[in-house]
Amino acid sequence: MYVERAAGLDGAVLWRRTAEPDDRTSRVLPDGCMDLLWWGGEIVVAGPDTVAYLSKIRAGDTLVGLRLPPGVAPTLLGVPASELRDERVPLSALWPGQVTRAAAERVAADPGAGLERLAASRLTAAGGPDPVARRIVAGLRAGASVGAVASALNLSARQLQRRCLSAFGYGPKTLARILRMGRALDLAWGGTGLAMAAAHAGYADQAHFTREVRALAGTTPTTLLAA
Repeated sequence: MYVERAAGLDGAVLWRRTAEPDDRTSRVLPDGCMDLLWWGGEIVVAGPDTVAYLSKIRAGDTLVGLRLPPGVAPTLLGVPASELRDERVPLSALWPGQVTRAAAERVAADPGAGLERLAASRLTAAGGPDPVARRIVAGLRAGASVGAVASALNLSARQLQRRCLSAFGYGPKTLARILRMGRALDLAWGGTGLAMAAAHAGYADQAHFTREVRALAGTTPTTLLAA
């Protein structure tokens, strides 16, 4: 069983998954986001995925997560996203032990609210989200080219690459591919036909869309929609 709701932190989503006895492995699609998880009695950081992550938890176990908007988690963690790419890392590996233990004690009492408070306080202490990262995401999500985004921000190609590696874990071209796939799948899940969803998201055709989904999600759009 999976449920989610908007979190108090702007753009974040709080979610909970409880595994049923007949649960299959769930496919977590790359979306440019990073998550803080309450998993097995500790706080775990889910880094940015470049391909689908296959998640399996034991029947009856509950996993609580705070999905942070693209580019936000590295600011509050104090760690570049590139160091966490395609990884699930205990928070204790990133922060001092005493700080991590205190955070875990507070989160354990109410994991959802605890993760929200932890993220909000750390983000405030860091001075808030990186505005440049937010503008990069907005531009690419709207379908702007990587060159156009760099130009709008007065960044060179090299500067944009460095910014993206730190904030998102991969370069702007990979981020653009992931965000475009998300746009097309959102349209398809909303009832738009696959060919039309592909066209609206900027793919050359439906076959191009299918190839990209296979590369990033490890399956086809039709299979994702059925699941």
